[in-house]
Amino acid sequence: MKKLAILIFLFVNFLGSSQTINEAWVKEHYYKKEYKIEMRDGVKLFTCAYIPKNTSEKHPVIMVRTPYSCAPYGEDLYTPRLWYNWKSFLKEEYIVVIQDVRGKWMSEGTFMDVRPFIENKKSKLDIDEASDTYDAIDWIVKSVPNNNGNVGVFGVSYPGFYSTMAALSNHPALKAVSPQAPVTEWFIGDDFHHNGAFMMMDAFSFYSGFGKPRPFPTTVGRAGFHFPTDDSYQFYLETGTLKNLSKLMGDSIKFWKDLMDHPNYDDWWKARDARRACKKINSAILVVGGLFDAEDCYGAWNLYKAMEQQCKPTDTKLVMGPWFHGGWSRGDGSSLGNVRFGSKTTDWYQQNIEMPFFNYYLKQKGDAKTIAEANIFFSGANEWRTFTQWPPKEVEARSIYLNAGNALSFNTPTNANSFSQYTSDPAKPVPYTEDVHGHRTREYMTDDQRFAARRTDVLVYETEYLTEDLSLGGLLTADLKVAISTSDADFVVKLIDVFPKKFKYDANYCCDEDTLVNYVMDGYQMLVRGEIMRGKFRNSFEKPEAFKPGEITTVKFDLPDVAHTFKKGHKLMIQIQSSWFPLADRNPQQFVDIYHCDEKDFVKSDIKIYHDKDHPSKIVLPILNK
Repeated sequence: MKKLAILIFLFVNFLGSSQTINEAWVKEHYYKKEYKIEMRDGVKLFTCAYIPKNTSEKHPVIMVRTPYSCAPYGEDLYTPRLWYNWKSFLKEEYIVVIQDVRGKWMSEGTFMDVRPFIENKKSKLDIDEASDTYDAIDWIVKSVPNNNGNVGVFGVSYPGFYSTMAALSNHPALKAVSPQAPVTEWFIGDDFHHNGAFMMMDAFSFYSGFGKPRPFPTTVGRAGFHFPTDDSYQFYLETGTLKNLSKLMGDSIKFWKDLMDHPNYDDWWKARDARRACKKINSAILVVGGLFDAEDCYGAWNLYKAMEQQCKPTDTKLVMGPWFHGGWSRGDGSSLGNVRFGSKTTDWYQQNIEMPFFNYYLKQKGDAKTIAEANIFFSGANEWRTFTQWPPKEVEARSIYLNAGNALSFNTPTNANSFSQYTSDPAKPVPYTEDVHGHRTREYMTDDQRFAARRTDVLVYETEYLTEDLSLGGLLTADLKVAISTSDADFVVKLIDVFPKKFKYDANYCCDEDTLVNYVMDGYQMLVRGEIMRGKFRNSFEKPEAFKPGEITTVKFDLPDVAHTFKKGHKLMIQIQSSWFPLADRNPQQFVDIYHCDEKDFVKSDIKIYHDKDHPSKIVLPILNK
């Protein structure tokens, strides 16, 4: 009898693990309810809940708060995200709750972008995303049928920001939160600015639709801008100034006006930095991001660091995989563009980290202690590594120097008065990718940089072929000694992995044959990390400073963390340029208000990058010791 019971148990579990989750399965096992949950100030937020039909046990709640709609609306209509993106939660019979945030879609109230957190609330009118989450959770655990009183929250991108705010609510039923690619800081590194440079392409494309006002709750979305061409480089170049772009945007989009009216890192921006609110968090945290996330790579790394520094009692874990924005919830994570990663990293993450994390805190199932503090995929080596902290204890900061003759070396320069020079022309900015595209691509994060290396306004420095593997894990810092002929300029630094001659992927080195591309990989220049710095912010984001033409000065800035192994036989390359178009807006190269200047303000600038014994330019590498 005992053996029979074991066989029955194994058979039932086999059926449960092998079942196909599709629309028919979801409708057979779940029913949907729609609610309007009242907040403390009387505003009602539209919420839908997908509830297991199984009433033999109580179920945990997993919640997503979103400005992108919990559509489709109607209790007989189910969102495909259930069986495409969240099927792991359905297998575990979670109650799935999705809520339209305040002022969006079918929720009442006024929407505010990255609404600032109010630490000391004095009345019911002091509302923020944390208070809305608290009120929603309080209602859910009391009113949604058959829940077990344990709630988790997760979300990708903007919903990642709402996840961070959820953690700050500290509702006693909230046990686990996972901010994924979280919007965290929109002036220094996420989405719409990088080091003060305006990420024009994403901002205009996004806010021309998302930012349009919604006068009343609605199920109908707003159309975005109709681009007259699929050549984005040509469109933005012909449009010219940001002032002209604002005319195309129109007068109705408030946040676009805010972007134009807050050119420096002032108190308005500081209030919208999600890291500043991370003081007390009672729930467990799982921060997730992509090494090659074109939107919010900065947010994942830096939210984790802020929580570690400011919320020590919190159980905080970090996962960074080889993914594009949200790639851990769609696709198999085996490749990006031309670069392959050798395994289905998405499946591994969902099975070994995401579900064990939520199951432990919401179902008391398994042991979350088996999940490491930092779970990081190293591209190049194509392997997962675990650490007790991030950046790792084993990292040594070591400088690699630009040298004459396009050399890159750990040896300091010995020449006197040595520099490389190029002319940056706003009329012919360096493109961010070789191909013609209508919208910003996600693949550019690993794109081949040979097209840029061939331009005269891009400087190239590279090592000899490596005689042993070189692994980098942590923050990169560019420390350049420059002189320019004008009063301002941008500086783009790119860290590149140069593949060997005659390199070719093995035919079986990718999991999804549909993603295989017939591309010449021998000598491939893989972008590992790139970042832009608006020169006038080199000393302060709050108080920009003009350059003195011809005077040698330091431009020092951080690039987002990396986790990459340069394999033996590869080269490490650094490229430097002064435009990255139309990813970032063009710098007029004069100390002016870029958001309101005219075409006549755009001028050429002669850029000198010094690499001599008195003015050594370098990149500080986080070298991971073996």
